[in-house]
Amino acid sequence: MKYVITGAAGNISKPLAEKLLKAGHDVTVIGRSAEKLKSLTDQGAQAVIGSVENVEFLKKVFAGADAVYTMVPPKYDAPEMKIHIGSVGRNYADALKANDIKYVVNLSSVGAHLPDGAGPVSGLYRVEQALNELKNINIKHLRPVYFYTNFLGNTGMVKTMNIIGGNFGGAEFKMLLTHPDDIAEIAFDELSKLDFSGHSVRYIGSDERSTDEIAKIIGTAIGKPQLPWVTFTDQQAFDGMLQMGFPEDVAKNYAEMGRAMHDGSLFEDYWKHHPGKLGETKLEDFAKTFAAVYYSN
Repeated sequence: MKYVITGAAGNISKPLAEKLLKAGHDVTVIGRSAEKLKSLTDQGAQAVIGSVENVEFLKKVFAGADAVYTMVPPKYDAPEMKIHIGSVGRNYADALKANDIKYVVNLSSVGAHLPDGAGPVSGLYRVEQALNELKNINIKHLRPVYFYTNFLGNTGMVKTMNIIGGNFGGAEFKMLLTHPDDIAEIAFDELSKLDFSGHSVRYIGSDERSTDEIAKIIGTAIGKPQLPWVTFTDQQAFDGMLQMGFPEDVAKNYAEMGRAMHDGSLFEDYWKHHPGKLGETKLEDFAKTFAAVYYSN
């Protein structure tokens, strides 16, 4: 089988491409840097360097593929994040249609049922809608929950302020968590079998824990078992991201996403279509990774 993998240097696309290569498939990987794709070409992948913002480039690369894995690479300097994400989705739709591709596994997100109010995830709603306009194509939208690895951005906060938190959380709040490796495994399963039809959604989660548990387990892993979870206001989250150097539109979007998590709207459809089986990577497993990064800085 011939597969095309977008965003191939990423934390999901790269292990996905490796799994497909080990299974003996023909794999073309798209990325922005040949150097970052070298480990994949060393394993037999064909690398194509270009931008997913260029629809003509995508049309050429998708030619002859049996299936395509689509994802929108982050671009923090885009003037309007949601519009940028949606435009990449439109490019994918145009390129898939031009090549009459029959199978697509699309990386979306929990909350992509929300057309607005969910920050960058509402951009992924636009991607799903663009793809779902296509006829005679089978699309599986993967909707993973919050990545454990996002917490690695809190190492500085934990070190300097002895707290961890976000503009979401609380005593009755349940945080949904997953790991890129678990997502890659499910993407590999879907691409290997290609037994889905029509347009469908699959939710992906690995653990479901309170924010107090998150703070305690991560804190214990770094020798701070009393580490508290602090729930910030939206304004505090926004201001904190600006201080970290995020562009204003990016900070606005991520604060909006945090608010959607806090009020439950981001996760509501996940609970309605709960995955039958959770991934293997649990919070305790990730805490070891957090500790390694924490002590390496």
